Parts: sequence; structure tokens; C-alpha cells
Amino acid sequence: MSGLIGKKIGMTSIFDENGKNIPCTVIEAGPCIVTQVRTEEVDGYNALQLGFDDKTEKSATKAEIGHAKKAGTSVKAKVAEFQGFEGDYKLGDAITVEHFIEGEYVDIAGTSKGKGFQGVVKRHGFGGVGQATHGQHNRLRAPGSIGAASYPARVFKGMKMAGRMGGERVNVENLRVYKVVPEKNLLVVKGCVPGHKNSYVIIQK
Repeated sequence: MSGLIGKKIGMTSIFDENGKNIPCTVIEAGPCIVTQVRTEEVDGYNALQLGFDDKTEKSATKAEIGHAKKAGTSVKAKVAEFQGFEGDYKLGDAITVEHFIEGEYVDIAGTSKGKGFQGVVKRHGFGGVGQATHGQHNRLRAPGSIGAASYPARVFKGMKMAGRMGGERVNVENLRVYKVVPEKNLLVVKGCVPGHKNSYVIIQK
């Protein structure tokens, strides 16, 4: 689907026409530059490669510098491909936040916040001592039984246990676009979006 690359600015809340307080996320969406045009004849599929947010040539590879020069633009910090664009786009064209319309729904993908090593109560939602789930007895937030001793005499793969949490790609679907602010390249969507402030997100129609 067509879309844009954006940067999460933070969260706020707005009031709708009925006076209800709606939690929203503010995203800086675009302008994105077309850095490559994929075609059916050459690549086997149609798509646009978009670049967002400049980065210095000092921190870029020679391949990235050459790729950006072909499009007549600066080296981009984030690059992603999108399919489903209508219209004839050329290298160096800019696509702005006006690509989205207020009231439509979008999917937003990003990398969730890393939580580090966490126990089963936070990571998997175990009940802990309050509900004594999973054979839990009297050790507060312990996981309880993870398998029998005589048979199968091992711990099965995929057992829910403590471990690293977060830092994964998360896709949130059907977020309503509440407001588009073209002069500031801002997109306001209902609900929360994965990632910390200033992290990159992929917005798709």
C-alpha cells in the first residue's frame, strides 16, 4: 500500500465534536523524496523507494552517496519501499503529508521500546501471587511450574518465561487520521504508535 515515512513526535489529546477527550499521536510525516522507481520491466514489480530525514555524508557509505546523487537529493537517514502509488512519479519528486486525508484509516509500523530483561508478570501477564496461576504457590511474581520432572523431563520450546522484552517491530492497524497540518508536515492519528520519541515509523494507507 502507498504511504510515507515519518518520525514520532509524541502524544497529546484532542476533543472531538461530542466533547470526548481522544488520545492522539503526533507524527512528522514527510516530505519524502523518491530515491528509486521500481518497474515491472526491470525489477518485476512496481514500487517507489522513498527517503526521509537528511544525514551527513560523513556518516554515509559511498554507495548511499551515489544512490542519493542519482535522485538529485541529499543522503537520507531512513529509506523504505511502498507499493500502490497512483500517478507518475520521477526521481527526486517530493511526497508530502497531504497524501493523507482527514478521516481515513492508516496502519503504522515501528520498533517498540526496549524494556530489557523482564519477568513473566510484566512480559506475559501472569497473575503472580494474587491469582496463583501456572502452579504458582507462595513466591509472589515467580513463574510457577514450567514442566513435569519424570515426563517429559525437559522444558518445551516456546515456554513463557522471563527474558528480554520489547525492541521488536510492531504494526498497529486501523488508526484514524484526525488532523493533517500541511504547513508543519504533521499528521495526528488516534491512539498510540510503537516506539520512543523521534523514532522512525512507516505509515501506510
